[in-house]
Amino acid sequence: MITIDITVIIQIINILILIVVMNTVLYKPVRTALSKRKEKVAELADSIETFQKNAELRKEEINRKLNDARSKAKEEIDKAKGAAQASTAESLAQVRQEATASKTSQLDEIQKQFADAQQQLSGQIDNFASEMAAKILGRSI
Repeated sequence: MITIDITVIIQIINILILIVVMNTVLYKPVRTALSKRKEKVAELADSIETFQKNAELRKEEINRKLNDARSKAKEEIDKAKGAAQASTAESLAQVRQEATASKTSQLDEIQKQFADAQQQLSGQIDNFASEMAAKILGRSI
């Protein structure tokens, strides 16, 4: 059986004092630490988000610069190829021209030698004819 006497009131007062003391000594510092921790976590989350945005911006900038560098390199390669092709075509045309000139001069030289040989032989036709006739007839003419 429960008897209500002065000890029950003392126990209630004791519990109330304990609640007040516990609240001041334990709960308020824990709540303060939890709120500070929550603020710190929020700040860190904001920092992480800012760093991620900066990283994405830098990545996009790097990709853009790489694409610009690639396009410039391709343009330079195309220019170099065009210059090389033009130089090759120019050199080829010059070599063809030199070959044609050399061929023409050699043909002229051959024709000159042929004409000289023909002229020499035409001057000796009479001698050859008389020598052949002498050999065929067996006597000199």
